[in-house]
Amino acid sequence: MSNNDNQGIAFGAVFAAGGSTAIGAAIVFFPKLVKLASRKVLASSLGISAGVMTYVSFVEIFQKSVGAFDEMNEKKILDDDKRSGRANLYAALSFFLGVLIMMSIDVIIKLLSKSETANSHDHHDISATLNKVENAEEVADPRGDLENWQKKQAQDEKFDEDIEKVEAPRQENVEKEIEDKKLIKMGMQTAVAIALHNFPEGLATYVAVLDDPKVGAVLAIAIAIHNIPEGFCVSLPIYYATGDRKKAFMWGALSGLTEPIGALLGYLVLANSVTQASYGIMFGLVAGMMVMISLKELLPTAYRYDPADTVVTNSLVVGMFVIAASLILFVL
Repeated sequence: MSNNDNQGIAFGAVFAAGGSTAIGAAIVFFPKLVKLASRKVLASSLGISAGVMTYVSFVEIFQKSVGAFDEMNEKKILDDDKRSGRANLYAALSFFLGVLIMMSIDVIIKLLSKSETANSHDHHDISATLNKVENAEEVADPRGDLENWQKKQAQDEKFDEDIEKVEAPRQENVEKEIEDKKLIKMGMQTAVAIALHNFPEGLATYVAVLDDPKVGAVLAIAIAIHNIPEGFCVSLPIYYATGDRKKAFMWGALSGLTEPIGALLGYLVLANSVTQASYGIMFGLVAGMMVMISLKELLPTAYRYDPADTVVTNSLVVGMFVIAASLILFVL
């Protein structure tokens, strides 16, 4: 497998997928667009991504792991059945090692967010923010609200009104500060969680494109689709707490930068050890990590936005159909 010619394409696909997080984060510059982020839109996009990633992991990436291990033992084990069994064993071990890595990442995320969340997915839920937006007649600018309150507080202090009129805004100020701190912390925790999960996604995209740019491109698109809502899951809480668009956008965009780091790891591993064994292990790891991301991150979050399952399952099937059709058309 000599795929050096695809390295530039692979890194390009990774940067494009990771960069889509910045597209989602940029929603803070267009507050009225938040209304487009309905629960069904989010649930559907996550379902489609989960379908693509799950299907391609089992049907394409895992099979490439098996094929690499089978080719590795082609001269050592002459019996076809025995060689196939050994290849499937090694691929399965690599697959579950990828699963274990993702479970370890979830444990790290739980430890980082232990004080605020009961499970590792709560920081992805922006239902409260969406409720605030959906119930409003029009999307308010948090910066404007903050400035209006500050002017009111300055007037209260200037005219030195009676103690009841002064204490009320002060109490409101304290409650607002507490709420803002919670929003900022939620945004930061979400950024860390997404950054940790984006690392294996970068590795997966790089390895997939390196082996087959067409398959890798479809996987990169699926990752990009769910990276967009991840971007505004980071930026919106920070924006609503601070009113600072640039700061909110920066944190949302930065959470996607770990994908190129994951690709760099894949490059370093494969550059120093271009063997069938290294490819088999990498493909197995990627398949396991992608399946876990789909089952433990994308689908639970999708069902949180769509508890009645009006679009999630259908979107999952659509995602599988799209990647299946793509794989078939690529070889026709």
